[in-house]
This record gives sequence, C-alpha cells and structure tokens, in this order.
Amino acid sequence: MKVRTRHLFSAAMWVTLVLLPSRVWACACCAHPGEYQINFVKPDAYKLSVIKRIRFGAKAELWTGEADPEVAAKGLAHPADSYSLTGSLVGNVWKLTFRNGDESGTLDLPLPAKMLRYAADIHDGRTKPGYPEPVLYKEWRFEGEVNGTGVFKAGITARTKYFLVFQGRGNSCDKAKDFTHWRLNITGKKADYTFYGELSAPVRDKENE
Repeated sequence: MKVRTRHLFSAAMWVTLVLLPSRVWACACCAHPGEYQINFVKPDAYKLSVIKRIRFGAKAELWTGEADPEVAAKGLAHPADSYSLTGSLVGNVWKLTFRNGDESGTLDLPLPAKMLRYAADIHDGRTKPGYPEPVLYKEWRFEGEVNGTGVFKAGITARTKYFLVFQGRGNSCDKAKDFTHWRLNITGKKADYTFYGELSAPVRDKENE
C-alpha cells in the first residue's frame, strides 16, 4: 500500500511539474481586474516590430467638434471634413499623405526615443470569451516635432509638435492586432488641428501571430 501511495504521489508531482510551466506561460499575458499600467518606455525591438506592422486605414476624419472646418483647423489649407489617407512607418519616420480632391499634403512624424504605454481595466464588463479576465483599454502615445508639405506647409514652423495615439483593447501583452484606431494632433505657433480614424488589419507576423 505504501509503495502504491508513493507511486501515486510521484505521478501527481510529475503531472504538476509538467503542467506548471505551461500554466505560467499561458498567464504571462493575463489581465486582472483593476489592472492599471502607465509608463514611458523605449521602443525596443519587439515594440518596433509591432509599430512596423501597424497600418493606417484609408480614411482620415478632421476633428471639428461643433465648429466649421475652417475654424477648427488652424494652419491647414482649405480644410475638409475627411481625407483619403496612405501611410506607414518608413525607417524611423511615419509618412502620412492626406488627399482631398486635387489637394494633398504629407506629414512626417519621426519616431521618438521614448513612448508612453498605457493599459487599464476600465470596468465596462468586457471580458475575454470563456475567461474571467477583463479586456484592457490600451494606448501607445508618441510625441515629437513634425514636418509637413502641401496643405500642411504654411502651418508648420520650428518646434511644431505632433501627438499620435494608437488605441485598442487586449490583454497585458501588446500585439499589432490589438490597436484599431488612431488620433493625431498637430500644434504649433501657426498650427492646431486634429485627425482621427481607424487602423487597417496589420501586416501579418508569421512567427508570433
């Protein structure tokens, strides 16, 4: 009986040791109720790979609130409610081209040395299907100086700044597919306007997703 008990105990311990690493690995990205993360980080190799996979949607909306576009967009020539948009990260610079009919302009946004990463349980009841963990609201925020051409050129002076935000939902680990929307604010001596829109499906990562 004692021998059998020892064998059963040994088998149970072996199963536990085998399963433990997989459980720890599986929960490394788990979100928890009340979770809140906010910190400045360098875009390391992994974060840079995520950023490179992100793609802007084909349309950009000009944020106006209740004002007319001409009032809401200081420094933007002939502002319109919406623009067609193409762009992505080229090298270490986002190159975003906005077009409205025959008019167009490009904004160059250099990737900063540090970015702000934010993720939080916003207590809206959203949970991962089949699991009790909350779906976090998350943002990646970038700031720096901006250059512009075309319809943007007249409003771009020295030290004109951009503030770019990628918004999304997910667990404690960040993936390109988590981010679904973006917002871009341009401010300076002669400029003050904001665009927003959706992100397209990211470029596929065969190794990680």
